[in-house]
Formats: sequence, C-alpha cells, structure tokens
Amino acid sequence: MLAGGAAAAEPVTIAALGDSLTQGYGLPQEEGFVPQLEAWLNAQGAEVTVLNAGVSGDTTAGGLSRIGWTLTPEVDGLIVALGGNDLLRGIDPAASRANLDAILTRADAAHVPVLLVGLDAPGNYGPEFEAAFDAMYPELAKAHDALYFPNFLKGLTDLPDRDKAMARYMQADGIHPSAEGVALVVKAMGPSVLDLVARAEAAAGG
Repeated sequence: MLAGGAAAAEPVTIAALGDSLTQGYGLPQEEGFVPQLEAWLNAQGAEVTVLNAGVSGDTTAGGLSRIGWTLTPEVDGLIVALGGNDLLRGIDPAASRANLDAILTRADAAHVPVLLVGLDAPGNYGPEFEAAFDAMYPELAKAHDALYFPNFLKGLTDLPDRDKAMARYMQADGIHPSAEGVALVVKAMGPSVLDLVARAEAAAGG
C-alpha cells in the first residue's frame, strides 16, 4: 500500500539557468553539472528532471534575456547560478543585482520557486566591489523568499586544503571543475536542491 507524500508526488522539472559552470564546460555531456545533479537527486529518491539552461560565457544580462523562454509551463522550479562572467568582466555589481532581481521577479510572477546560487568575489576589484557583489545574493534571496546557496563551488572551496583541492578538482583552466570536482559540487549543493524540489511539489499541490 502506497503512503502519501513523496511516493505519490508527480515528477518535478527543475531548470538550471546559468553559465559554463552549469552548462558543463570542458566535460563529456554525462559528466557535467546537470546530469550529475539529476542522478544525485534521483539516488535520493526524488523523481526529478533537471533541464540544462546553462550557456557558456553568459552574464546575468544574458540570463535575463533568456528567462522568458526558460520558464516554460513544464518548469516547476528554477536554479539561478549566474554572476561568474560578470565578475570576469568587472561589471558593476549594481547592474548584476538589477538583472538578478529581474530574473527572480519573473520567476515570482510565474509562481516558480527559486534556488539562488552565489559566488565569492575576488578582492582584486577593491573592497567596495567585493562587498556589493557578495551581498547581492543573500539580500535578493531574502527579498524574493528564494532559497539560497552561498557559493557554486562550495563543495571544493570548503575542503581542508583549499589550494590543493582546487588543483586536484579543477580543469587546467583553474575555473571549471573536473568531473570529480562536479561530483563534490553536487554533493554540497544537492540538499538545497532537494529543498527546492520540496517547494516545487508544495506549489504544485497548492
């Protein structure tokens, strides 16, 4: 006899809106972030399909330009992982913040719950830039009642010997994780994505 709850829930579709980290740059398709995340979620017993809406080189502005056709009727939840290319280009954090705010507003209007994934800004743009960039993610998540995960690469940067871990688990470019690195990224972020799935199921049920 089947009980209620997860066993009886409809499958959930999550769209991952991001850049090359989401897209799986430099890796065979099956070893990228989205396939590994979907496999991890399914291994936890969640019946989830994750759609790869990652585009290499995309900025928050690029993500905003794509949000309309990313939020198709089948999408129940949204992961937003953008900002790395804004950092690389030194784009004003106020512009990045406005773009992310607009993306979250579109998701709110579509009644699609969001997990906002942040990044740590380097110090080379100065303390004001760093503070403004780092603050926009938690502040926007709070303003939009979105879930928040502090750093896409947290599964690597939190390892005991950060420099050694980054050397071991990153590709040669030092920017994108290897397949092993992606597995650690997914393991760290996965519980937050499960929270997103739960919100999506609740929204569908409501």
